[in-house]
Amino acid sequence: MIEELLTGRLEPGVHRWATSHREAARGVTEAEREGWRVFWLDGTGLRDKRTLLDRCAVEFSLPSYFGHNWDALQDCLNDLSWAPTASGYLVVYDHWQDLADADPSVHGTLLEIFEAAIAYWRKTPTSMAVLLPEA
Repeated sequence: MIEELLTGRLEPGVHRWATSHREAARGVTEAEREGWRVFWLDGTGLRDKRTLLDRCAVEFSLPSYFGHNWDALQDCLNDLSWAPTASGYLVVYDHWQDLADADPSVHGTLLEIFEAAIAYWRKTPTSMAVLLPEA
């Protein structure tokens, strides 16, 4: 899937990705070699909005002005000026099932924010994609 994304055969979006952790790591390395900025969002143990936003602040290295709310997350994902890239942005949202099971509403809102950020970046020369690994 990474190869299709990098070559443009797969449209940037939110995609489920049937992969092993080893294959995912190789794909991330390839994306980085191709100039993509990769963010690995580890969803292990996420159960609510507060811990999700805290994790996003760390994993995305969000600026200190990040307001820990949905609007602020959307604004930061539409900006990313602190995280330059040569080719595009790739978010690997690992263990997403933890939050999806614990709080489907919060998980759904996060996916909506990712979709909106992807739509924003489509209007620019820079791509954004989100992959949801599944074993």
